[in-house]
Amino acid sequence: MNSTEPDPLVCSAKGCREEATVGLLWNNPKLHTPERRKVWLACDGHRVHLSDFLSMRGFLKQVVPVGEIPPDAS
Repeated sequence: MNSTEPDPLVCSAKGCREEATVGLLWNNPKLHTPERRKVWLACDGHRVHLSDFLSMRGFLKQVVPVGEIPPDAS
């Protein structure tokens, strides 16, 4: 049976299989151009942990609901 619904987006935290609620948009300035945005997905339980990890390195740029992740983010 084929489903027309897309697979749910899953949290990027290691070992987590929960559905993501937010996208963490980040950029490593040593590797990426300033406008480039990478995305980690986070569930409610890992949002703070993953945000803190990226923030401590100066990589976190924006947190958005999964429905608002820009199409050009990767």
